[in-house]
Amino acid sequence: MNEKFQNALKHKAQTTPPVWFMRQAGRYHQHYQNLRAQHSFMELCKNAELASEVALGPIQDFDFDVSIMFSDLLFPLEALGMGLEYTDKGPKLGWHLNTENYKKLKTASEAIDDLGFQKEVLQLTRQKLPKDKSLIGFVGGPWTLFVYACEGSHAGHLTYSKGHLDLFSGFCEVLVPLLEQNIQLQLEGGAEVVMIFDTAAGELAPDIYKQIIVPQLHRLMNRFPQQLGYYSKGTTESHVQAVQSNVWAGFGVDHRFDLSRVLSTSSSGFVQGNFDQTLLFQEPLQFKETIKKYFEKFEKLSPEERAGWVCGLGHGVLPKTPEENVRSFVKYVREVFK
Repeated sequence: MNEKFQNALKHKAQTTPPVWFMRQAGRYHQHYQNLRAQHSFMELCKNAELASEVALGPIQDFDFDVSIMFSDLLFPLEALGMGLEYTDKGPKLGWHLNTENYKKLKTASEAIDDLGFQKEVLQLTRQKLPKDKSLIGFVGGPWTLFVYACEGSHAGHLTYSKGHLDLFSGFCEVLVPLLEQNIQLQLEGGAEVVMIFDTAAGELAPDIYKQIIVPQLHRLMNRFPQQLGYYSKGTTESHVQAVQSNVWAGFGVDHRFDLSRVLSTSSSGFVQGNFDQTLLFQEPLQFKETIKKYFEKFEKLSPEERAGWVCGLGHGVLPKTPEENVRSFVKYVREVFK
């Protein structure tokens, strides 16, 4: 386990924050590209040997403090019987959820065996990781998986998903028990924390989010106290306040938030974020000036005021991000906060 990450989980003051990027193992990285040239994306996810190699790559190359299971958040939908393939245009489900066909979904007990490979992936990744690195898992948030099930993606206006909110509760009666079992097997596989990634949550108005999403999240959170983290993309302070609880292991915020303010109001667990990932595309000299300015306000904070901080991006590393800038970011954090 990584001491700095464990300190962040305990909200313990420390000089140097741990560094972890969402999507740190992915298309921007040459290590991943070399493996992807020989194997399909599905193989990279479901073959434990390959998935562990993908996850290990950025740890060896960039020295992140935390590794995350290499997988995809759509596998619970595949396990429920919706089919799944990955094409050049992205993931494609076999069918989309609607009011007529939702009863075709398998039960959690029927579906869970199809997710057993994630436990194997985590176990092998943990074996390969240096002992001073942490390992986390993840699942998709119920709303985000509902959107994918209905729309096939979380792009666009989500007119069907938002127009059939009554279908969401019925879907969750099938999905959430599966997520509970999915989280349990990831914890058994060696994940120190399991993140819930809710990338479509910001598309909902805060009052609707509070009404239909928060109860499902609390159901998961209370089932696994201090073991789940939560990240939602595009949400506002109202969204985050609605779901905040000291029962979470921690939460992430994107680059639209004033992170120093979030840190000042958080009293437990970790806070992950939140450099704008698109700025990693700047020319190296300009980028170094940008991160210097970004970190200035955090340098002025005491270790107590920075307690819980897991340094990272507002969202995931984008494809074609220059590796040099990723390396510079991690190095700069270690130099400034030492």
